[in-house]
Amino acid sequence: MFVAELQKMGCDVTLALEWESDVGQVSQTLGIPVDVSKLSIVYIKPGNIFLCRIDTFFPVFRTNRLKKLAKNADICISALNTCDFGKPAHHFIWGVSMDDNMFLRYARHEQLGTMRSLFQHINRFLMKHILRPIFGVRSPQSIIADPREHIYPNSHYIEDLLRSYYGPFTSTVFYPPTIFESALPGCVARDPLKVVYLGRIHPDKRLDDIIEIVEKAREKSRSDLVLEIGGILEKETAFGKRMLATAAEKKWIHFLGPLYGEEKDRFLCSGTYALHAERDEAFGISITEYLKTGSIPIVPDEGGPKEIVDSPALIYHTNDDAAAILANLYLDESFRSRLQAHCRERANCFSREMYFRNQHTLLTRILDGTP
Repeated sequence: MFVAELQKMGCDVTLALEWESDVGQVSQTLGIPVDVSKLSIVYIKPGNIFLCRIDTFFPVFRTNRLKKLAKNADICISALNTCDFGKPAHHFIWGVSMDDNMFLRYARHEQLGTMRSLFQHINRFLMKHILRPIFGVRSPQSIIADPREHIYPNSHYIEDLLRSYYGPFTSTVFYPPTIFESALPGCVARDPLKVVYLGRIHPDKRLDDIIEIVEKAREKSRSDLVLEIGGILEKETAFGKRMLATAAEKKWIHFLGPLYGEEKDRFLCSGTYALHAERDEAFGISITEYLKTGSIPIVPDEGGPKEIVDSPALIYHTNDDAAAILANLYLDESFRSRLQAHCRERANCFSREMYFRNQHTLLTRILDGTP
């Protein structure tokens, strides 16, 4: 989407990719008007598998390639967290990895034992102060702390997290594109008993918490709430087997498999409530999709999703809190109607049109040199 907009604004764009990708096919599938005939595509990962693995942990090859490209560029933009272009650049942040394991553990509140913590600090010192300077590669910390760089966190949550860890830097929060737009609100019967979840079915998504919340809400409301889960379930993994066993025991849980296009739209429009439990998510595209289809998302009080819903009435700290919110939404029709109206209003903030407008404004400022 950046490439299409920059081309529209008359820019000569070089797209640096880590892996081979059919950009033309992708742009067609997503309905994004990229002119591939006028786009220069360069791959910046080494072809050798062994070197590629080394570059993943210590990006010497990638950095040198980017620096060579950057010499002939007027503006450098990274859409994949921070990169070392050898010159000041614009960095759009998409997650909490930042090529810095210590920051990742900080973001996830993970505690290490004394010896492992000592090892991590020694390793970081060697990488940051010895190896990277020797090979001319800046650390993510030095990129973020450099006042000449401009950072674009994808939520205020990530902006605050980065500042609390790396210190002050110049930034502008920029929400990522939420391309999905529903064509069916009002055309599909909405089930007042249905709770939906759509996304990756993985332990990181805390499906156990979501199941517990619905179970407690069923007890509190004395209702037959059901939980329908859309996404790919890897049935042969230990987690997948446990999820299927849980669904076999609790008949109100249904795994529907992957959902795309109109099937996905119909699934989301048929639900009344949606649950999210991951606490370190930078933004939460699925939350915007819930809003756009009229479902009422209930989200934790940590991470980017709480910014999206922007309502204390839909934010929880404990699973008991979430169950109480869900039960109250089911039992109190006026409360539910009030929150549905709020969610419709919030959905407008993440419309496709709004994103394009914000993207054009931001890229114009970048090209003008006044971000």
